[in-house]
Amino acid sequence: MNFLLMYCFGAFAIVLLVQFTFKINPSIFLMLYQTSPTTPASRQTCLVKKKFQKKTSLKRLKGQGIYLKNNAGRNSSGSITVFGKGGGHKKRYRLILFDRQNFSGVIEFIEHDPYRSANIARVYSKQDNVHFYILAPSGIARGHFIESQIGSSNSNFKIGNLFYLQDLPLGTLVHNVLLNFRKVFSKHVIPYRPFVLSGITCRSKTGGFARSAGCSALLISKNNQSCRLRLSSGEHRLFPVDTNATIGVLSNPLHNRIILGKAGRFRWLNHRPTVRGVAMNPIDHPHGGGEGKTSGGRPSVSPWGKFTRGYPTKTKNFEKKSFL
Repeated sequence: MNFLLMYCFGAFAIVLLVQFTFKINPSIFLMLYQTSPTTPASRQTCLVKKKFQKKTSLKRLKGQGIYLKNNAGRNSSGSITVFGKGGGHKKRYRLILFDRQNFSGVIEFIEHDPYRSANIARVYSKQDNVHFYILAPSGIARGHFIESQIGSSNSNFKIGNLFYLQDLPLGTLVHNVLLNFRKVFSKHVIPYRPFVLSGITCRSKTGGFARSAGCSALLISKNNQSCRLRLSSGEHRLFPVDTNATIGVLSNPLHNRIILGKAGRFRWLNHRPTVRGVAMNPIDHPHGGGEGKTSGGRPSVSPWGKFTRGYPTKTKNFEKKSFL
């Protein structure tokens, strides 16, 4: 009897430790599942259940998705600059309505986006009679109503609603922090492509911070000119008070717990095998060649002779471009 009580107390203590120390709800781990180890590949596989992916009669939104040419690992001239990328399954890029100041609607469906780690939500606006996609925060489901509170007198602090940072109380978790300038983020892989909804030209590529799975930013202080946010990386950054942000933490927080388990899944995700430099010939890599098994004979460098450890990668004008 005493052993049973000690076991129950220990399990309860572990749950409290996980919940309060790491700020994770223990029930969320029920979304993970592991397959039976019938093969060596499935022994370590750990995936996330996608309960939202059920059979439905909804068809994909026409005009809200484009096919992008696979330029993985290549620069503008077509030369390979990053090895180990290429191939993968064919996928369609969904245009996300980041800046939705003029739109509100009902969540129709939660969908998977192959270009993102977080899930996306399909929204229908009855007022404008349009469908569009947004980033889906955790806790949102079909039938929820989301709206923009920009310029509204009655603030409704609900997950998925859009606010100015100056209108939010301290301690609020937000995501999809929109920037009011495009010069800082002018070199995206996805080209800037505005699209039209209900006669209004929408910007499809203006989301700046906290857009990945499980990410959020914490509002910790504000004044008449700027608001301070603590990002998921722990960095503190200042934003103008009229910066748009959406309440909530992004969905799919267990994305970093996924273990693909086999090389085939990496190939589906646009990854190719990686070859060590010391296993190449001297013409292919600075570490290549030599008699027998060698260490490369020099500090770690890239195939073009650039240092890979300790080399500064920070932009020279980083502090000028960002409101630190």
